[in-house]
Amino acid sequence: MTIWTGASGTEYEPVIGLEVHAQLRTASKLFCACPTVFGAEPNHHCCPVCTGMPGTLPVINRRAVELAIRLCTAVGGTVHSGSVFSRKNYFYPDLPNGYQISQFDKPLCTGGGVWIDTEETGRKFIRLTRIHMENDAGKSSHSGDGHSLVDLNRSGMPLCEIVSEADMRSPQEAMAYMKALRSILRYTEVSDGNMEEGSFRCDANISVRVMGTEPFGTKSELKNINSFRFVGQALEYEIRRHIDVVDSGGSLEQDTRLWDSKKHVTMFMRGKEDAHDYRYFPEPDLLPLDLDPSWVAEIAETVPELADERSQRFQADLGLPSYDAGVLTAERELADYFEEAAGMVSTPDEWKALSNWIMGDVLRRLKEENLDTTAIPIRPQRLVQLLALITDGVISGKIAKKVFDELWEHDVDPATIVEDRGWKQVSDTAAIDTIIQSILADNPNEVEEYRAGKTKLRGFFVGQVMRAMRGQGNPQVVNQRLSALLDNTN
Repeated sequence: MTIWTGASGTEYEPVIGLEVHAQLRTASKLFCACPTVFGAEPNHHCCPVCTGMPGTLPVINRRAVELAIRLCTAVGGTVHSGSVFSRKNYFYPDLPNGYQISQFDKPLCTGGGVWIDTEETGRKFIRLTRIHMENDAGKSSHSGDGHSLVDLNRSGMPLCEIVSEADMRSPQEAMAYMKALRSILRYTEVSDGNMEEGSFRCDANISVRVMGTEPFGTKSELKNINSFRFVGQALEYEIRRHIDVVDSGGSLEQDTRLWDSKKHVTMFMRGKEDAHDYRYFPEPDLLPLDLDPSWVAEIAETVPELADERSQRFQADLGLPSYDAGVLTAERELADYFEEAAGMVSTPDEWKALSNWIMGDVLRRLKEENLDTTAIPIRPQRLVQLLALITDGVISGKIAKKVFDELWEHDVDPATIVEDRGWKQVSDTAAIDTIIQSILADNPNEVEEYRAGKTKLRGFFVGQVMRAMRGQGNPQVVNQRLSALLDNTN
């Protein structure tokens, strides 16, 4: 566990809570029929409702409510049969109504939580305070000539705000929580969790206190951070800033700050508002949400097995290490891919081999080509066929890498690739002996040194043999024959 120490030697503990905004995966906005498609020309996906024109009335999106309920049940929260929308009043150029429609004292959901795993603290449960629905604001952009532009395409987008308790004690836990929450959102198809498009972003509340004390310190809020790495960096900076102020005898003011990812500093934005500053009052144009318990129960039945449960099952049923299970289940599509392949084999060694290839070569190629886990071009069946060729001794692991690259480009039986390319592994001892004897004859000095006790030269001989065989020698047979011939002093 990281120990945060001030210049005085006093040890401090960070206290972190996150407010995550997730855009619901609907076709239209929360209170109007405008599309939610990303990337349109500025101000092309808006109407009188989401631009705040006088006389317009909001109409709740039933699908958005359904997705929000699914999220609430997925995290084990209590879905309230009655919840109320409120007006949250503040004045920004990108908020055309002069208020945001949100939920305040009667939210859709309270309670629940998310399990996380970190190297520092292991498995930990992060409690949730509440989940409520609200509409998004527009987007402001600022040019270098002093002008600001407003795009209202985002205005009215359906959001769930997920508010955690202040249960996190390090930037690492905060990042793990965000990743776990994003996984839940994607598994349940509540949100696509696309951070680059603004579908998943975070406000972080941070304070510090002397280790072993109970009261919270004065907090700062870090607004609209849209990457796991930036959340970690911003919290690291703020923790150190808070400790430096407190440790030197200074006092902090509650404030809201922005993270500058280029300068790696936070910047003062405004004094932090309290609830009364927003002048909340019930939204007069929307009736309270009165949910039929049978509908809520029906939605709860649609929640799939989540990443945490799936990871535990992969460990229990397939014998995978916890690390492998965590990587494979982080994305639902990747877990589906692995599970389909795993269903075609039957032993722990085969399941582990599949895990290694997916975590290694598959994820490497996806990263290199900037592809999503939905875009793996190699069918699970082909990957299983490739591993069978290795197990049966038809090809070596080195040749398998070349076959894998071919499979990435062409959907062909791996055995056909091996046959057409002449890549079959050579296991014939007579042929291998001939090559070894030739190499030993060409390197008499090295042979003499090896037999005199310089056994590290064994790697040199293995490399020479495999090079001569163009990587097609069976490594096990090559090593056996090398031992027999190198150790033969006659």
